[in-house]
Amino acid sequence: MLVRYWQPWREIETLRRQMDQVFDELTQTSSTEAAWTPAVELKDTGDALVLRAQLPGIDAKDLDIQVTKEAVSIAGEHREEQKTEKDGFFRSEFRYGKFQRVIPLPVHVQNDRVSADYKDGILSLTLPKVEEVRNKAVKINLTGSQPNMATIEAGSHN
Repeated sequence: MLVRYWQPWREIETLRRQMDQVFDELTQTSSTEAAWTPAVELKDTGDALVLRAQLPGIDAKDLDIQVTKEAVSIAGEHREEQKTEKDGFFRSEFRYGKFQRVIPLPVHVQNDRVSADYKDGILSLTLPKVEEVRNKAVKINLTGSQPNMATIEAGSHN
């Protein structure tokens, strides 16, 4: 009878390598597909929206930003540095390639008055809201001719 010792750590390591291979195959993309999308945050400041996007390692010349009244489109390419390793081992987990992300806006903006800043891989866009969607105060008139009736007068107060 052949006695075989069970080696759980070796089998777990084999399973881990097989799972890594499966996930690597799932995440590989062709050159026309987006390899990643930038993370964004959107903040309402009252009179404007401020959109910030993380774009580490991307030159401003490789970005294409388009703003409509309803959305912001950020497209670009993270170019791979050409390196040759003569001695040793090289491994990279960086994502390279083209990307595009469209961020729908909750309100309409004045797309002809957008200001932009790009510093340290962070893109900041200030998107002024159109006049009719800025913070509005509603005045309620309680001195109407009928009791318990309120007349609403809408006015823009900045």
